Amino acid sequence: MIAELVAEIGPLWHERHQAGLASRPRRRAVGAGAKHKLVFVDRLLATLVHLRHGATHDVLACWFGVDRSTITRAIGEIRPLLAMRGCIVAPDVRLRTLAEVIDHLDASGQTGIIDGTEIRVRRPAAGRKDREKFISGKNKQNAVKSMVITDADGRVVFCSPAEPASCADITQARQLGLVKLLANGPAVEVLADAGYQGLGAQTGGRVVTPPHRKFKKNAPDWYEEMHERQRKAHSSRRIRVEHGIAHLKNWRALARHHGRREHMTDIVQAVAGLLSHQQTAMLSGDQRK
Repeated sequence: MIAELVAEIGPLWHERHQAGLASRPRRRAVGAGAKHKLVFVDRLLATLVHLRHGATHDVLACWFGVDRSTITRAIGEIRPLLAMRGCIVAPDVRLRTLAEVIDHLDASGQTGIIDGTEIRVRRPAAGRKDREKFISGKNKQNAVKSMVITDADGRVVFCSPAEPASCADITQARQLGLVKLLANGPAVEVLADAGYQGLGAQTGGRVVTPPHRKFKKNAPDWYEEMHERQRKAHSSRRIRVEHGIAHLKNWRALARHHGRREHMTDIVQAVAGLLSHQQTAMLSGDQRK
Protein backbone atom coordinates (compact mmCIF):
# COMPACT_ATOMS: atom_id res chain seq x y z
CA MET A 1 0.00 0.00 0.00
CA ILE A 2 2.85 2.41 0.79
CA ALA A 3 4.34 1.90 -2.67
CA GLU A 4 0.95 2.61 -4.27
CA LEU A 5 0.53 5.79 -2.24
CA VAL A 6 4.02 6.96 -3.15
CA ALA A 7 3.35 6.37 -6.85
CA GLU A 8 -0.03 8.09 -6.66
CA ILE A 9 0.65 11.07 -4.40
CA GLY A 10 4.35 11.65 -5.07
CA PRO A 11 3.89 13.40 -8.45
CA LEU A 12 1.10 15.57 -7.02
CA TRP A 13 3.26 16.68 -4.11
CA HIS A 14 6.23 17.37 -6.39
CA GLU A 15 4.02 19.39 -8.75
CA ARG A 16 2.64 21.50 -5.91
CA HIS A 17 6.11 22.00 -4.45
CA GLN A 18 7.54 23.18 -7.77
CA ALA A 19 4.57 25.48 -8.34
CA GLY A 20 5.11 27.02 -4.92
CA LEU A 21 8.78 27.65 -5.67
CA ALA A 22 7.98 29.27 -9.01
CA SER A 23 5.09 31.38 -7.71
CA ARG A 24 7.25 34.09 -6.12
CA PRO A 25 10.26 36.18 -7.21
CA ARG A 26 13.56 34.42 -6.52
CA ARG A 27 17.18 35.50 -6.36
CA ARG A 28 18.38 31.96 -7.02
CA ALA A 29 17.21 29.38 -9.49
CA VAL A 30 14.66 26.75 -8.48
CA GLY A 31 16.56 23.84 -6.95
CA ALA A 32 19.39 25.90 -5.52
CA GLY A 33 20.02 26.18 -1.79
CA ALA A 34 19.59 23.65 0.99
CA LYS A 35 18.03 20.29 0.19
CA HIS A 36 15.17 18.61 1.99
CA LYS A 37 16.21 16.61 5.05
CA LEU A 38 12.83 14.86 4.98
CA VAL A 39 12.25 13.20 1.62
CA PHE A 40 8.74 12.60 0.29
CA VAL A 41 8.51 8.97 1.45
CA ASP A 42 9.39 10.01 5.01
CA ARG A 43 6.84 12.81 4.83
CA LEU A 44 4.16 10.31 3.83
CA LEU A 45 5.17 7.87 6.57
CA ALA A 46 5.16 10.60 9.22
CA THR A 47 1.64 11.63 8.17
CA LEU A 48 0.35 8.04 8.24
CA VAL A 49 1.86 7.39 11.69
CA HIS A 50 0.36 10.62 12.98
CA LEU A 51 -3.12 9.72 11.67
CA ARG A 52 -3.05 6.07 12.73
CA HIS A 53 -1.38 6.26 16.15
CA GLY A 54 -1.77 9.89 17.15
CA ALA A 55 1.97 10.42 17.63
CA THR A 56 2.77 14.05 18.40
CA HIS A 57 4.84 16.21 16.07
CA ASP A 58 7.62 16.36 18.67
CA VAL A 59 7.89 12.56 18.80
CA LEU A 60 7.87 12.25 15.01
CA ALA A 61 10.54 14.93 14.75
CA CYS A 62 12.73 12.89 17.12
CA TRP A 63 12.15 9.69 15.12
CA PHE A 64 13.00 11.25 11.77
CA GLY A 65 15.80 13.45 13.05
CA VAL A 66 14.34 16.79 11.94
CA ASP A 67 12.84 19.86 13.56
CA ARG A 68 9.25 19.87 14.79
CA SER A 69 8.29 22.58 12.30
CA THR A 70 9.44 20.32 9.46
CA ILE A 71 7.03 17.59 10.59
CA THR A 72 4.19 20.10 10.98
CA ARG A 73 4.77 21.44 7.49
CA ALA A 74 5.06 17.93 6.00
CA ILE A 75 1.78 16.75 7.55
CA GLY A 76 0.07 19.94 6.38
CA GLU A 77 1.22 19.20 2.82
CA ILE A 78 0.42 15.47 2.68
CA ARG A 79 -2.91 15.38 4.52
CA PRO A 80 -4.90 17.37 1.88
CA LEU A 81 -3.49 15.13 -0.87
CA LEU A 82 -4.72 12.05 1.00
CA ALA A 83 -8.15 13.67 1.48
CA MET A 84 -8.48 14.33 -2.26
CA ARG A 85 -8.22 10.63 -3.13
CA GLY A 86 -11.81 9.73 -2.22
CA CYS A 87 -12.99 6.22 -1.30
CA ILE A 88 -11.78 3.30 -3.40
CA VAL A 89 -14.41 0.59 -3.87
CA ALA A 90 -12.67 -1.32 -6.67
CA PRO A 91 -9.23 -1.11 -8.30
CA ASP A 92 -10.66 1.08 -11.06
CA VAL A 93 -13.57 2.76 -9.20
CA ARG A 94 -13.08 5.72 -6.88
CA LEU A 95 -15.89 7.77 -5.28
CA ARG A 96 -15.37 11.40 -4.33
CA THR A 97 -18.86 12.94 -4.33
CA LEU A 98 -22.25 11.93 -2.97
CA ALA A 99 -23.67 11.78 -6.51
CA GLU A 100 -20.99 9.25 -7.49
CA VAL A 101 -21.88 7.16 -4.43
CA ILE A 102 -25.58 7.03 -5.36
CA ASP A 103 -24.72 6.08 -8.96
CA HIS A 104 -22.35 3.35 -7.73
CA LEU A 105 -24.97 1.86 -5.39
CA ASP A 106 -27.51 1.87 -8.22
CA ALA A 107 -25.12 0.29 -10.74
CA SER A 108 -24.01 -2.42 -8.32
CA GLY A 109 -27.51 -3.08 -6.93
CA GLN A 110 -26.36 -2.56 -3.36
CA THR A 111 -28.06 -1.02 -0.35
CA GLY A 112 -26.48 2.03 1.24
CA ILE A 113 -26.38 2.66 4.99
CA ILE A 114 -25.93 6.14 6.46
CA ASP A 115 -25.16 7.40 9.94
CA GLY A 116 -23.55 10.39 11.59
CA THR A 117 -20.42 10.15 13.71
CA GLU A 118 -19.02 12.71 16.11
CA ILE A 119 -15.36 13.43 16.83
CA ARG A 120 -14.46 15.26 20.00
CA VAL A 121 -12.44 18.46 19.55
CA ARG A 122 -11.03 21.20 21.75
CA ARG A 123 -13.44 23.75 23.17
CA PRO A 124 -13.32 27.09 21.33
CA ALA A 125 -11.80 29.99 23.25
CA ALA A 126 -14.02 32.07 25.53
CA GLY A 127 -15.67 34.96 23.77
CA ARG A 128 -15.66 33.37 20.31
CA LYS A 129 -18.78 34.17 18.35
CA ASP A 130 -19.46 30.57 17.27
CA ARG A 131 -18.36 28.90 20.50
CA GLU A 132 -21.69 27.14 21.13
CA LYS A 133 -21.89 25.68 17.61
CA PHE A 134 -19.58 22.79 18.50
CA ILE A 135 -21.57 21.53 21.50
CA SER A 136 -23.24 18.19 20.72
CA GLY A 137 -26.80 17.92 21.97
CA LYS A 138 -26.44 14.15 22.21
CA ASN A 139 -23.07 13.76 23.92
CA LYS A 140 -22.90 17.18 25.63
CA GLN A 141 -19.33 17.77 24.49
CA ASN A 142 -17.50 19.87 21.90
CA ALA A 143 -17.32 17.90 18.68
CA VAL A 144 -17.59 17.94 14.91
CA LYS A 145 -19.84 15.64 12.91
CA SER A 146 -19.54 13.79 9.59
CA MET A 147 -22.03 11.65 7.68
CA VAL A 148 -20.67 8.22 6.78
CA ILE A 149 -22.11 5.94 4.09
CA THR A 150 -21.23 2.27 3.79
CA ASP A 151 -22.50 -0.49 1.55
CA ALA A 152 -24.36 -3.53 2.88
CA ASP A 153 -21.04 -5.19 3.76
CA GLY A 154 -19.89 -2.28 5.91
CA ARG A 155 -17.29 -0.93 3.48
CA VAL A 156 -16.91 2.84 3.72
CA VAL A 157 -17.87 4.49 0.41
CA PHE A 158 -18.30 8.11 1.50
CA CYS A 159 -17.41 10.44 4.37
CA SER A 160 -18.70 14.00 4.31
CA PRO A 161 -16.87 17.18 5.33
CA ALA A 162 -16.94 17.85 9.08
CA GLU A 163 -19.58 20.20 10.48
CA PRO A 164 -20.06 21.54 14.04
CA ALA A 165 -21.83 18.92 16.14
CA SER A 166 -24.84 21.14 16.87
CA CYS A 167 -26.03 20.32 13.34
CA ALA A 168 -28.65 17.53 13.41
CA ASP A 169 -28.06 14.37 11.38
CA ILE A 170 -31.07 14.97 9.15
CA THR A 171 -30.08 18.61 8.57
CA GLN A 172 -26.59 17.61 7.50
CA ALA A 173 -28.01 15.03 5.07
CA ARG A 174 -30.25 17.69 3.52
CA GLN A 175 -27.41 20.19 3.26
CA LEU A 176 -25.26 17.62 1.47
CA GLY A 177 -28.01 17.18 -1.14
CA LEU A 178 -28.97 13.60 -0.28
CA VAL A 179 -32.71 14.29 -0.55
CA LYS A 180 -32.44 15.83 -4.01
CA LEU A 181 -30.17 13.05 -5.30
CA LEU A 182 -32.51 10.28 -4.12
CA ALA A 183 -35.80 11.98 -5.01
CA ASN A 184 -34.68 12.79 -8.55
CA GLY A 185 -32.31 9.90 -9.09
CA PRO A 186 -32.23 6.10 -9.16
CA ALA A 187 -34.29 3.88 -6.88
CA VAL A 188 -31.55 3.16 -4.34
CA GLU A 189 -32.44 1.81 -0.90
CA VAL A 190 -30.69 3.65 1.94
CA LEU A 191 -31.00 2.44 5.53
CA ALA A 192 -30.86 4.97 8.37
CA ASP A 193 -31.60 5.25 12.08
CA ALA A 194 -34.34 7.26 13.78
CA GLY A 195 -32.31 10.47 13.45
CA TYR A 196 -33.23 10.54 9.75
CA GLN A 197 -36.98 9.97 10.14
CA GLY A 198 -38.78 12.22 7.68
CA LEU A 199 -36.39 11.62 4.79
CA GLY A 200 -38.42 8.62 3.67
CA ALA A 201 -41.40 10.78 2.71
CA GLN A 202 -39.14 13.31 1.00
CA THR A 203 -37.33 10.69 -1.09
CA GLY A 204 -40.24 8.51 -2.16
CA GLY A 205 -39.46 5.80 0.38
CA ARG A 206 -35.82 5.38 -0.66
CA VAL A 207 -34.58 6.20 2.86
CA VAL A 208 -35.79 3.47 5.22
CA THR A 209 -35.90 4.29 8.94
CA PRO A 210 -37.13 2.28 11.98
CA PRO A 211 -40.93 1.85 12.15
CA HIS A 212 -42.98 4.44 14.01
CA ARG A 213 -44.93 3.47 17.12
CA LYS A 214 -48.66 3.80 16.48
CA PHE A 215 -49.59 3.14 20.12
CA LYS A 216 -47.95 5.50 22.60
CA LYS A 217 -49.72 4.02 25.61
CA ASN A 218 -51.36 0.69 26.44
CA ALA A 219 -50.27 -1.03 23.25
CA PRO A 220 -51.65 -4.54 22.76
CA ASP A 221 -49.25 -7.45 23.17
CA TRP A 222 -49.45 -8.44 19.51
CA TYR A 223 -48.43 -4.93 18.47
CA GLU A 224 -45.49 -4.84 20.88
CA GLU A 225 -44.21 -8.14 19.48
CA MET A 226 -44.63 -7.01 15.87
CA HIS A 227 -42.99 -3.62 16.49
CA GLU A 228 -40.02 -5.19 18.28
CA ARG A 229 -39.58 -7.76 15.50
CA GLN A 230 -39.61 -5.03 12.81
CA ARG A 231 -37.23 -2.83 14.82
CA LYS A 232 -34.73 -5.66 15.30
CA ALA A 233 -34.91 -6.63 11.63
CA HIS A 234 -34.08 -3.08 10.60
CA SER A 235 -31.32 -2.78 13.20
CA SER A 236 -29.68 -6.03 12.09
CA ARG A 237 -29.42 -4.70 8.52
CA ARG A 238 -28.25 -1.24 9.57
CA ILE A 239 -25.59 -2.35 12.08
CA ARG A 240 -22.91 -2.63 9.39
CA VAL A 241 -22.51 1.14 9.26
CA GLU A 242 -21.59 1.08 12.96
CA HIS A 243 -18.85 -1.43 12.13
CA GLY A 244 -17.56 0.87 9.40
CA ILE A 245 -17.49 3.84 11.78
CA ALA A 246 -15.72 1.72 14.40
CA HIS A 247 -12.95 0.98 11.90
CA LEU A 248 -12.61 4.72 11.28
CA LYS A 249 -12.33 5.40 15.01
CA ASN A 250 -9.48 2.89 15.28
CA TRP A 251 -7.37 5.66 13.78
CA ARG A 252 -6.32 7.74 16.77
CA ALA A 253 -6.70 11.02 14.87
CA LEU A 254 -10.47 10.38 14.87
CA ALA A 255 -10.77 9.12 18.44
CA ARG A 256 -10.20 12.64 19.74
CA HIS A 257 -8.56 15.56 17.97
CA HIS A 258 -6.39 18.04 19.85
CA GLY A 259 -5.33 20.16 16.87
CA ARG A 260 -7.14 22.79 14.84
CA ARG A 261 -10.82 22.13 14.21
CA GLU A 262 -10.44 23.52 10.67
CA HIS A 263 -8.31 20.48 9.75
CA MET A 264 -10.95 17.90 10.63
CA THR A 265 -12.45 17.69 7.14
CA ASP A 266 -9.08 16.77 5.64
CA ILE A 267 -8.39 14.29 8.44
CA VAL A 268 -11.70 12.42 8.33
CA GLN A 269 -11.71 12.21 4.52
CA ALA A 270 -8.06 11.13 4.41
CA VAL A 271 -8.70 8.32 6.92
CA ALA A 272 -11.87 7.24 5.06
CA GLY A 273 -9.89 6.98 1.82
CA LEU A 274 -7.08 5.02 3.45
CA LEU A 275 -9.55 2.65 5.13
CA SER A 276 -11.47 2.06 1.89
CA HIS A 277 -8.15 1.29 0.15
CA GLN A 278 -7.32 -1.28 2.81
CA GLN A 279 -10.80 -2.87 2.68
CA THR A 280 -10.72 -3.10 -1.12
CA ALA A 281 -7.27 -4.69 -1.05
CA MET A 282 -8.45 -7.29 1.51
CA LEU A 283 -11.57 -8.05 -0.53
CA SER A 284 -9.51 -8.47 -3.71
CA GLY A 285 -7.20 -10.86 -1.88
CA ASP A 286 -10.11 -12.96 -0.62
CA GLN A 287 -11.57 -13.17 -4.12
CA ARG A 288 -8.23 -14.36 -5.54
CA LYS A 289 -8.19 -17.16 -2.98
